[in-house]
Amino acid sequence: MSSRITPPLPWCSVLDNVTLPLSLRGGVPKRTQKEEAERVLELVGLKDYMKVLPRQLSGGMKMRVSIARALISRPKLLLMDEPFGALDEITRQTLQDELLNIWQQDKKMTVLFVTHNVFEAVFLSTRVIVMTPRPGKVSAAIDIPVPFPRDDHYRTTAEFGEWVRLVSGALKH
Repeated sequence: MSSRITPPLPWCSVLDNVTLPLSLRGGVPKRTQKEEAERVLELVGLKDYMKVLPRQLSGGMKMRVSIARALISRPKLLLMDEPFGALDEITRQTLQDELLNIWQQDKKMTVLFVTHNVFEAVFLSTRVIVMTPRPGKVSAAIDIPVPFPRDDHYRTTAEFGEWVRLVSGALKH
């Protein structure tokens, strides 16, 4: 089973947005839906916002709601297509850190993260796949054998800079 990150529905509370996949699946008791929602909202740091509507949230908080909704189904594969692209750099880095924390808690889940940001790709990935422009084909596959956890300090290391240089070079070939 896989899940894809999609924006929250503006007319539904955070709780209703997050429980939507379980509601649509059917056969999941309301109590179980709420318990699972509390679990994933705790994971993304939004447990206190269950009754709030998306318009009352920041862009980063809306993205966390979307991530929680994707996680509630306990997917084995999480598809993320440029989820942080429209966010400011501070929020983007915070959500990168949070995504790594979530992934480390559930290493049974594979995350396929699409980004045009080389720094983001290197920071988040165990493997970076570089694609050619139209038609999109794999031009390079670069393993990033840097142990986790990775943190803000890692972003400023020479090792990180070297991986960014290597991936950037692969983009130019």
